[in-house]
Amino acid sequence: MNVLSLFDGISCAMVAINRCNITIKEYFASEIDKNAIAISHKNYPNIKRLGCVKSIKTNLLPPIDLLIFGSPCQDLSIAKKGRKGLSGDRSGLFWDAVKILKEIKPKYFIMENVASMKISDRDIITKELGVKPILFDASLVSAQSRKRYFWTNIPFSLPEDKNILLKDILLPADQISDILWVKETRDIYIPEGQSTANIRVGRDIQRRINNKGIRADNDKTITPIRRIEVRDDDKCGTLTSVLKDNQIVNIKDKRIRKIDPIECERLQGLPDNYTSGISYTHRYKALGNAFNVDVITHILKQIC
Repeated sequence: MNVLSLFDGISCAMVAINRCNITIKEYFASEIDKNAIAISHKNYPNIKRLGCVKSIKTNLLPPIDLLIFGSPCQDLSIAKKGRKGLSGDRSGLFWDAVKILKEIKPKYFIMENVASMKISDRDIITKELGVKPILFDASLVSAQSRKRYFWTNIPFSLPEDKNILLKDILLPADQISDILWVKETRDIYIPEGQSTANIRVGRDIQRRINNKGIRADNDKTITPIRRIEVRDDDKCGTLTSVLKDNQIVNIKDKRIRKIDPIECERLQGLPDNYTSGISYTHRYKALGNAFNVDVITHILKQIC
C-alpha cells in the first residue's frame, strides 16, 4: 500500500499497519510538531515527510491506497471553552484534509476525532465524508477509556472487551523515577475499602469535600482535599496532551505519583520507550495527541 497520514503525530498509524502485516510501498506523513516528528523519525527514519497539510500538492503523490487522519480536536472537544468547532483555527484544518481526500480518492480512508464534539459538527463531518461515524471506546482493547468517533469506508464491528485493566500495565514502583512521586500526600481522600486508585476524571478535584466524599464548598471548616474514586482494577482516564489529575495513580500506602510515560505508551498500544529521547513533558503531549494503536489495528485487520 501507499499510505498518506495527515496530522501524523508520532506515526501510530505506521505501528498499526505493521502490526497488521500490511506491506507498505511508501508512507507519506504530514506533521509540523518538531517533537512528534523526532519520535516518528527515531522509529521510522524512512517515512516521506510532507510538512504542513496546507502545502501538500496531491498531483505529486502516487496513487494512495489508504488515507488516515485525526484532524486537531482542540476546537471540537468539550474541554475547550468557547470552542469554535470546524471553524476554529486548528480543527478547521479538517477542511484541508477533506480537500485532499476528494483529490486523491484513496481506496480506503479512516478519520478519527473526539466523541464530545457538538452534534452539528459531527453531522457536517458525516455529510462531507459520506459515511456514518462509529463510536469506538479504546477501553475495549486497552486499559484506557478513550471514546472516539471513526468515519471510515472499511466495514468493521466493535470487538468484545479484552478486560485489560490499569493494574495490568503499571510498572513496578521501583522502576518509577523519583521525579514522578508526589511529595504531599496528606490531602488524599480514599473511599473506605479502597487501597489503590486512579484519580477520577474531573471537576471534583481540588474542591472542598468532606470525609464522606461529598462536596461542601461553603463549609469553611472542611480542608481542601483530592477525591480519588476509580481503582486500579478499572480503566485509566483518557490521556490528554497535558498530564492532568486524572492521570495520577495511587499505588499503595497513600503514596501517589504521576503516570509514567512508558505506562502512557502501553495505554496507547505502543511499545515501551517508543517516545523516549525527549523530555517527559513533550512525551506526554505527543502521547495524549496520538491514536490508540490497538483501535486502528482492529479496524485495519478487516482489510488484511
